[in-house]
Amino acid sequence: MKRSGWIVVFALLASLVMPLPASAAGRTPGDCTAALDCTAAEINLMSMDDRLEFVRLMQSGPGAQLDATDRWRNIEGVITFFRDHNMGAPGTWVSYVDSGIVEGVERGIAIALGRSQDEFGNPGSRKWATYLTKLHAGQLTVRNVHDKAWGEAEQASTDHGVVLAERVHKIKPTAVERRFFLFSEFYRWTLRNRPAALDLLAVYGGLIHPDLARQRVPFLDWFTDVGNPVPSRKGCELAYAFARLDPIAGLFTTVDLLLAYIPDLFREYRAAA
Repeated sequence: MKRSGWIVVFALLASLVMPLPASAAGRTPGDCTAALDCTAAEINLMSMDDRLEFVRLMQSGPGAQLDATDRWRNIEGVITFFRDHNMGAPGTWVSYVDSGIVEGVERGIAIALGRSQDEFGNPGSRKWATYLTKLHAGQLTVRNVHDKAWGEAEQASTDHGVVLAERVHKIKPTAVERRFFLFSEFYRWTLRNRPAALDLLAVYGGLIHPDLARQRVPFLDWFTDVGNPVPSRKGCELAYAFARLDPIAGLFTTVDLLLAYIPDLFREYRAAA
């Protein structure tokens, strides 16, 4: 066989064994943004880089029509963390949970824009649509009201992602992933329960830092700012470090998690101020 023939053969063999990028395996982030109908199964095939692009395009594109140009920047922070730590490869527990979250946002935008009423079986879709409709109508200007609506939509999408991973695909989280997930649950609880979180900071803040009780409102504003990717990214870094060391084993109450996570987060807040 001529040399050129061997080159073709080797190229074909390489194409069979080398993993395809997400854009070759399915629709691109741009395709999904234009159609707003990519399923969780399709999103699962995306790399974290592609998911990050997808979330950003949804905000700058169709989300902008609903005044949501920066409403999922905290999700950008989480996806960036997954990317940088090589977490969430297609077919993993993290990937399926994340796919449920991103799908919920996508379908919520589609429903809110009147393109379709199909929720794709994702309970978060309708909640995101309601959130976006109220946001666009100027009904979420009060921080407590906004964060509760956002947190409820995020929780519903996350719960659906867990169902996809554990019930549909029979994949359980690793011990580290399970402990890491506790942080995300704590974050969403804080969004949904801002008055209660402020009360807890007033009571326990002095045990964490002398200034925390006094600065609890601006600190909580920073921690739960969905338009800022930094707090979620920093929180993920801390939670992952804790999860790998297992210092929160057996700590499941809100107060336990508050005392476990807030000291380092408050230091990050002060450094960013």
